[in-house]
Amino acid sequence: MELSTEVQEGLQLCGDSAQISDPAFNFLVKSACDTLLQGRKRGKDVLDDPSVAQSDPAVLKQVFASLTTLLLEAAKHNTDSTNTSSLLEDCKMSPDRIEAFNNVYMSNRTELQSVLSSTGSGFPHIVDVDWRLDYYIKNNHLDHVNEPTYLVTLKTEEPGSSELKDVQFACTVEQLQDMVGKLKDACKSMEKASQT
Repeated sequence: MELSTEVQEGLQLCGDSAQISDPAFNFLVKSACDTLLQGRKRGKDVLDDPSVAQSDPAVLKQVFASLTTLLLEAAKHNTDSTNTSSLLEDCKMSPDRIEAFNNVYMSNRTELQSVLSSTGSGFPHIVDVDWRLDYYIKNNHLDHVNEPTYLVTLKTEEPGSSELKDVQFACTVEQLQDMVGKLKDACKSMEKASQT
């Protein structure tokens, strides 16, 4: 797990008891975790808390951002408390603060990983297709329609989930041919992109 220099500097500020008191550190770690899990707290709420009133707001923002980044990166890489401890020791953090961070992180790691998996930007993958051809002779508005219609059901799978979801639509022969042509073009474009 690699962290940027800004995050490492923020974590070093966390370890400096002259900048961040012990109660302020404990509050910031819990607030960072709560923000990621529930989104309830906002930066303004954190700055207004009495436990951080004596700290510089610019330092608080950097520390809060660094703690949030560390929580996310540690959950993303499924890091255990030993690895986070060594990383925090490198940032000159005291053993008490390392233990406080690890307690919050380890008790919320699975929830953080769940949040990370739900915020992915991947598109669903089509894993199966069912289709049916219906021939409409007439409908409520016209006596003679005489038009074939395809009813298509795409079985899709979200990244990180094994549950299949159905996407259903109806289309004419022309619309289906147009969609198949666009899918072929997209496949060719992806093949070209992967080769370069």
